Amino acid sequence: MDYRKSNAPANTVTRDMIQLSADTGNIYETVKIISKRANQISVEMKGDLEKKLQEFASYNDNLEEVFENREQIEISRYYEKLPKSTLIATQEYLEGKVYFKNPAKEKNNF
Repeated sequence: MDYRKSNAPANTVTRDMIQLSADTGNIYETVKIISKRANQISVEMKGDLEKKLQEFASYNDNLEEVFENREQIEISRYYEKLPKSTLIATQEYLEGKVYFKNPAKEKNNF
């Protein structure tokens, strides 16, 4: 899922732990699933930001550097205003967009 199009809230939201752990039956397993997805989103966001900022990398000093810095600042501000990766991952989990499986549980079912 594209993190830029997420409808996750920008601020922290209090969640009902019973509702959050309804799929897995274990809140710790739910937190682990969300944290792994948050790490994936965070790595993707960091890679995109570095790629965009690399376009403005200048290896020699010139007068246009001030203008380039403004563009870099605007890009950085855009990424700072995005919801945090944990909020995006939690929203994806609640919407059922996160695929997960527990091999230990599947092994016990056979």
